Formats: sequence, structure tokens, C-alpha cells
Amino acid sequence: MTENHFKVIIIGSGPAGLTAAIYTGRANLNPIVFEGIQPGGQLTITTEVENYPGFPDGVMGPELMDLFRKQAEKFSAKTLFQDVSKVDLSKRPFKIYSNDKEYISDTLIIATGASAKWLGLPSEKEYMGHGVSGCATCDGFFFKGLEVVVVGGGDTAIEEATFLTKFATKVTIIHRRDQLRASKIMQERAKNNSKISFLWNSEIIEILGKTEGGKKTVTGVKVKDTKTGELSIFPAGGYFVGIGHQPNTKLFDGQLELNQSGYIITKPGTTYTNIPGVFAAGDVADHVYRQAITAAGSGCAAAIDAERFLEAQHS
Repeated sequence: MTENHFKVIIIGSGPAGLTAAIYTGRANLNPIVFEGIQPGGQLTITTEVENYPGFPDGVMGPELMDLFRKQAEKFSAKTLFQDVSKVDLSKRPFKIYSNDKEYISDTLIIATGASAKWLGLPSEKEYMGHGVSGCATCDGFFFKGLEVVVVGGGDTAIEEATFLTKFATKVTIIHRRDQLRASKIMQERAKNNSKISFLWNSEIIEILGKTEGGKKTVTGVKVKDTKTGELSIFPAGGYFVGIGHQPNTKLFDGQLELNQSGYIITKPGTTYTNIPGVFAAGDVADHVYRQAITAAGSGCAAAIDAERFLEAQHS
């Protein structure tokens, strides 16, 4: 191996990427991990994680990912806090470009994740993790006994709202039109749920909150009527965005097989992509579960798949 030639390169540093690093590191494959500009993935914008096994008292998202990283580095994984700007998957070994430098790899594990789509309001960033969330299954428990709002009109919004009724006393779906675009079965489920109500023809223009004792909380949203332009304040103790997720696959467009939503297609029961030697793990290929634990599991699978692939090349 030359200085820039590796057996395994991993792109992404969430639970999938760093678990893959732990396993390939333990297999003496000396992986290199490109962590990107948001090391730790989506968990770094989650304040407390209560559903990751092994942490009965919960753990802060950034702290959990720091533990993942330290464990990977213990097994000789090298981590770089830089983005990948381009990849060439046309032949093996693959070429990966970062900071104007070329890296060569015999196998590639893609764990670039997916990002929740946001409205793009400054107040979304301000209250992120303090009453603003993009994942009901991750954070719903923290809104027990509160009234919350969900923005969106598709299946994602209905799924989020329905899940939140397990904890919140009331869930209001705020939609900019006067009808949902969700599937009929999802619409019926929402309309038959006594805890779910709707605010039609309404657009959220700001999330409102307060800071007490150094702690931020959401108090409501400022809403604009899309027909009259009238502004009003809608009280709420939490804000969930339910307008879908965007897989971070732009880098691989035209090289890897993606589904119509942009997720990487893997061969059933494996992490193999359509290119031999390239594997995908975590939310970049999973549009169903999107949990830290499932991402970590698929990172483990990708590492084992990559190790076996390399062994087969030399057998």
C-alpha cells in the first residue's frame, strides 16, 4: 500500500460509518474515514438519545458519536475531518478526491446518511434539539404531555403525527394547502385519530420560543394564512418537520444505482451495491427505519461484506 492507497475507505461518520470503521479496523484493514463537515451525522443535532442500547440513563448524541470515534481509532482507523468532493467508481481500485488530493481504495463503504428536509427558517436552527425535531421516533418521548405541531402534508407528516399521539396531548398538522397529498389510508388514519387536528392553508414563517435558566424551549409558531396573508400565533410546545428526507447521494449520481428518491439500491440481504467492491450502509440506503441502531447494524454488515470481498479477491 502506498501512502494514499487503502484497502477500505469509508465516507461518512455517523453510526454506520464509524461502526464499519470499528469492524474493518479490528480486521486489520486499516480503514480511513472521511468524516465530512458534520462529523457524527444526524446524531450531532440530537440533544439526548434515550433509545440506544447500553445507555439506560440516556446519552447526548455528540457524546455517543465521540465514543464511536474513539473506539474506531483504538482499532487503527484513521479519521479525517474533511469532505469528499468527487469519486471515480468506473474501475477498481476506486479513486476518491478530497481537499485536492487523490486517495485510492480497493473497497468503498458509503455511509453518507440522509438529511431531514427543513423549511429553512433561522428559528429552526436556533431551537434545534430544544423543541425542534426532524424525527418523531427519535424524540417523541421528550414531548410527553405537550401540544405539538407537525409541518407537512404527505405520508411522512402523517407518520410523524400519528407516532407523536403516543406522547403529546394534541398534534396539529399544519399544511399550506387545503388537502393532504398523503396516501388515502394514511389520511384516514389521521382523520380518525382524536388527538390529531389540522390547520389548513397555513405556512409557518417562524418558530417562537423562550430561554429560561439557560434552557431554550419552543412556545409556538407564527403562521401565515396562504389565502389572506393574515398572520397569527399558534401555541405549541414542540415543532416537528415532516416533509421527508433527502439521502446524501449527489456524489454518486450517475455512478451508482439509486431509487427514484435518491437512496442507494443494495442487493437484498446485503450491503452490496451494483458496483462490486462498493457497499452502502445506514440511512443512505435505508428509507424505512432510519435509526442509529439500525445504521450501526448495517455498518457492521458492510464491514463484513467488504472484508469477505477482499478475501475473495486474493483466494
